[in-house]
Amino acid sequence: MIKLRSAIPSLFTIANLFSGFIAVKTAMMDHDYVTAGWFILLGALFDALDGIMARLTKSSSEFGVELDSLADVVTFGVGPSAIVYALFFHQYEGIGLLVAALPAMCGAIRLARFNVQLVGFDKDYFRGLPIPSAALLVISYVSFYYLDQNPGVSPATYNFGMFAVVIAAGLLMVSTIKYDTIPKFSKKAIMAHPFRFSIFLGAIILAIVTRGSAIFPLFVIFVLYGVIRSVADRTSRFLKERRATALLDLDEIEKEEQSTFGI
Repeated sequence: MIKLRSAIPSLFTIANLFSGFIAVKTAMMDHDYVTAGWFILLGALFDALDGIMARLTKSSSEFGVELDSLADVVTFGVGPSAIVYALFFHQYEGIGLLVAALPAMCGAIRLARFNVQLVGFDKDYFRGLPIPSAALLVISYVSFYYLDQNPGVSPATYNFGMFAVVIAAGLLMVSTIKYDTIPKFSKKAIMAHPFRFSIFLGAIILAIVTRGSAIFPLFVIFVLYGVIRSVADRTSRFLKERRATALLDLDEIEKEEQSTFGI
């Protein structure tokens, strides 16, 4: 019974991995990029469910963490890389191959760093953009903007957007910017972070109502919030350090003056 209980979260992780495999196949073989993107989204759903099931069954383990990372690097790393390469970056040869590979390479680095820094199984925030968020940022741009281009906007703008989104997603994954975790669906977690839970629930409703077209703007806001908060925190820390240094220097000057006048 205990072994069966511990296997339940892993089944969802395997489903996540299988979704990523189908996404790669659908993009590279069938050239159906919208369907491939939906399989990435399905993988994200399974990825969320395996964590929920691990908490419900109280079966979190190091094995589960490692398996989850292997699945994530396929679904949210290799999957988006395959989609953007087959759709767009193949025309740029070597440079295109390198840029398209960023989600896979940076995602693998980000997951390896997360695993070696992991202490316990519950986190209040992630260091660096989570790989599922980076994948959904890229895929939502591809599905709802690049493939559905507004005639009033030049194709060059969408092409630039593809470069910008893919490169930004890769670099943000290996950054040290803090990003909030998905709020847990429990009474205790909701009471502890009611605002965060409300925002998350509202974002899900908005994405459903707009049939997915709001996913990209929502993730852009999420990404920018993390960046702005990081800049504000670092600026505040820098100003405090400067103020402390100035006070220390002033204190040293006063001591020196007192010593001089005391001669």
